[in-house]
Amino acid sequence: MKTKEKVKFWLKLDPSLKDCDNRLCANIWAKEITKEKGLDLFNVNSVEFLRMYAKNELTSAPSIKRARAKLQEEQPEFRGKKYYLRKGKYQDKWRKDLGYEVNK
Repeated sequence: MKTKEKVKFWLKLDPSLKDCDNRLCANIWAKEITKEKGLDLFNVNSVEFLRMYAKNELTSAPSIKRARAKLQEEQPEFRGKKYYLRKGKYQDKWRKDLGYEVNK
């Protein structure tokens, strides 16, 4: 499964992951370790996890973050609250509601 498909699966399953890349990565890695590697997640020690990550056996965190950002850019239903705060749309609405001019 491609990274973008993994990200889409998890964002649909748990909408709270839309705003937290660390939790998104942890969920993707947990599934990769248990389903794709066939290991018991509770018996994988940190050294083994780091070895898998260093050997590119797990999806890299930057790849997951880029896939999430691209997906949120292309498909608004995958955007979280932080996306709108970063893009300033809430801030522009607040300014307009308060009667201030919105400069673009």
